[in-house]
Amino acid sequence: MEIVIEPLRYEDAEDLFNFECKNRMFFEKMVPSRGEEYYDFDTFMIKHMKLLDEQKQGLSYFYLIKKTTGEILGRMNFVDVDQSKNLGHLGYRVGQKYAGQGIAKKALGMLMEHVKENGFTKVLAKTIDHNIASQKVLERDGFKRLETSGDEFVMLGETVKFVKYAWVID
Repeated sequence: MEIVIEPLRYEDAEDLFNFECKNRMFFEKMVPSRGEEYYDFDTFMIKHMKLLDEQKQGLSYFYLIKKTTGEILGRMNFVDVDQSKNLGHLGYRVGQKYAGQGIAKKALGMLMEHVKENGFTKVLAKTIDHNIASQKVLERDGFKRLETSGDEFVMLGETVKFVKYAWVID
């Protein structure tokens, strides 16, 4: 499947909201919930506008993974950017319908090319210890496992920890 990654835009709001609502239960099995209020469209729009402002300021960069037809398949975030250290933090999610099809790997490869072209030399990421698929995607794209956090938290009745990763150009 041909995909593209595109910067988040104001015009994406309605499709992105529908994507998030449709995949909520799937995502909440792998990442902490965004909270009930996130799924109210007015609240979502306030948060969407804040992300666009953060992106405009160069503090974070938000991308949508799309089919070439425009359908949203997932999203990728490059956040907490520190230009002085050439550093940012990665997060991503792919919708349930497209999980396991190599979409995350393709999109991550595209994003990492963009990151390199823009002078970033270190990208940090984390996933929960139960999310083996995400760990494999990171490792296949050159991320090195740093540690499993000693801090535990309960998600969906299970005790989980974060597994931390780094991608570094020496």
